[in-house]
Amino acid sequence: MKANILIVEDEPAIQELIKLNLELSGYSTEQAYSAEQARTHINTRKPDLVLLDWMLPGSSGISLAKWLRSSERTNDLPIIMLTAKTSEENAVEGLEAGADDYISKPFSPKELIARIKAVLRRRAPQLTQDEIVKGSIRLNPTTHHVFVEQQSISLGPIEFRLLHFLMVNPERVFSRSQLLDNVWGDHVFVEERTVDVHIRRLRKALELNNAHTHIQTVRGAGYKFTARIND
Repeated sequence: MKANILIVEDEPAIQELIKLNLELSGYSTEQAYSAEQARTHINTRKPDLVLLDWMLPGSSGISLAKWLRSSERTNDLPIIMLTAKTSEENAVEGLEAGADDYISKPFSPKELIARIKAVLRRRAPQLTQDEIVKGSIRLNPTTHHVFVEQQSISLGPIEFRLLHFLMVNPERVFSRSQLLDNVWGDHVFVEERTVDVHIRRLRKALELNNAHTHIQTVRGAGYKFTARIND
């Protein structure tokens, strides 16, 4: 699944340059030219990461970062600040406002992509393309291949995303609503029981060598992935 990145930058030339390089690197992009446009966009569709210019017309990037961190819906949204300000005080101000990283203009496309990958790996590992191995399962996000031991397993797209999300967050319990937000998307309106249906399908596909027992139900709380197999 491609990470969707919102670029909040008021200079069209810089916007287009960033957009081009991100899309060439396999990301999908959305654009906003002010904090107000960014708020409208985020209220409609939550991105996976925000590239946020410090200096924006009207409300500043710092104010937008604080707004994002103040909302329960967006307080975990990865943010990278883009700015021409280079002093240590400015860096501290950006980080204290909630930015995960800080990159000074001018920057190279390679540096920007490297920073994005590092932040996503830390904050949203399910959006990276890193192969992951947990217990008896090996999952490759790039090829969409899943193996139990050495045998290939066929999964539907929802089951694949569900397994990937759980595997990159091992031993952490997620409620049905949290899984809906993170796997289906926070503006997709389906019943919570839909999660149970896809969990059953996922377990059915992973029955080989008891691999289905990696997916555990935590009564009254939700589901989790554990690396241990129950015989």
